[in-house]
Order: sequence, then C-alpha cells, then structure tokens
Amino acid sequence: MDRQAVPGLDEFDLKILAILQRDNTTPQREIGEAISLSAPAVQRRIKRMEEGGVISANVAVIDPEKVGRPITAIVEIAVESERVDLLDAAKASFAAAPEVQQCYYVTGEADFVLVVTVASMAEYEALTRRLFFANPNIRRFRTLVAMDRVKAGLTVPVG
Repeated sequence: MDRQAVPGLDEFDLKILAILQRDNTTPQREIGEAISLSAPAVQRRIKRMEEGGVISANVAVIDPEKVGRPITAIVEIAVESERVDLLDAAKASFAAAPEVQQCYYVTGEADFVLVVTVASMAEYEALTRRLFFANPNIRRFRTLVAMDRVKAGLTVPVG
C-alpha cells in the first residue's frame, strides 16, 4: 500500500497498526524490533495516531457467551421520518443502550442496523420495548438471531 492510499500514514504506521490490531499489548520494543524502529519512535507514532483519531480505542475483546450474554441479534430498523432531530434522537438512544454493541445508519430498506447482545430473549423483549416500541418514529424492526458466531471483530485491513 503506498502512502497516497492512506494520507498521513506511512508504511511504518501501517505495520504498527497491523501488529496492534492482532494484540494491542505487544510491547513497543517488540514492535520496533519487528519493523526496524526504536521503541521511542514506535511510542511517538502510536501517540500521534491516538491523538489523530486513527487509533480510537484500546480495548479487550470479550466473548459474550462467557460473560452470560449468549444471544447476539442483528436488528434492522426502519424509521417513519428522517428529520434530522428524530434521527439524532434515535442515534443517541441506540448509542446509550449498553446491549447495543454496534450501530450503523445505513442506506437501503433499513435505516439502521444494530448488533445487540443479550442474556435472554426476555431481556431482548425488554430492549425492544424500551428502544423501538416506545419510540413513535420507529416504523418497524426486523430481528435476525445469530445461531453461530463465525467471526467477530473490528480489525481493519491496513496493508
């Protein structure tokens, strides 16, 4: 990947990102050895990418089933009106719900797609009442319950 394909990032940055996406606990010394940079240079680059928003979070990926949340649902939502204030209110309510892992405002037949994790169908029903039925701007929603977690992650191909 050339520098023009990713403005502001060079090959060293992309290599650092690839390593951090595999394991963000990799010591900077090891990263430096792997890509032929000093640990302080790696640290400066990571700090710059964090400050610039390229690295938006450093988190642990948890298996929901192992913490008592075995049900993953993908929910398509259609709204009545796409008035900006109503869309912003929907976005805010989805973002505030801890059960919602991901929320996308999308094109097509649905307006939003959510990835939700819950402990039980009763919890999911309570969530639908709170987020969908209580919101007069939600026209309809469709739920797809995942039968198997084949791949889950947020890794972005970087080079």
